Amino acid sequence: MAHISIFVGSVNGGAERLSDEVAATIEQAGHAATVITEASLDDIKNASHILIVTSTTGQGDVPSNLAGLYFAMNSTFPMLTDKPFGVIAMGDRCYGDTFCGAGRSFDELLRDLQAKPVGNRLEIDACEDFEPWPVTEPWLKVWLEKLPA
Repeated sequence: MAHISIFVGSVNGGAERLSDEVAATIEQAGHAATVITEASLDDIKNASHILIVTSTTGQGDVPSNLAGLYFAMNSTFPMLTDKPFGVIAMGDRCYGDTFCGAGRSFDELLRDLQAKPVGNRLEIDACEDFEPWPVTEPWLKVWLEKLPA
C-alpha cells in the first residue's frame, strides 16, 4: 500500500473537485491519499508518493495556491531522488504554447529534482473534455498499477 500526497493547484475549483475523485479512487484501490491544497516545502519533502493535480492560469502559470510550493522547490532545489510522481495537468489548448503550462512546469521541475516519473503526464484539454474525470479515471488506474509500493 502506498501513501499518495495529492498536491492541488486550482483557480476556480475544478482541480480540487478532480482531486477529490482521484483520492477516492486511490483509496478504493487500497492505497492511502491525502489532498493538500496549501502545500509547504516540507509537505513535498516528506511525501513518499507525489501526485500533482493542477489547472493552469494566466500565460501557463501555476495557480496561486500552489505557486509558493513551486517557487520554494525551484529556489531551494530539495532533491527528491527516486520519489515516484505523476502529474495531471489541466488546461485549454486555445492558449497554444502555454497549454497545461503549470503541469508541464511541475513535471520538468520534479524530474530536475531526481523524482521518478511513473508513466506519462496526463494533459486534459478543457476544449475537448468538459468533465475531466472520464479522461482521468483510465489514466489513474494505469498509473496506480505502475506505482511502486
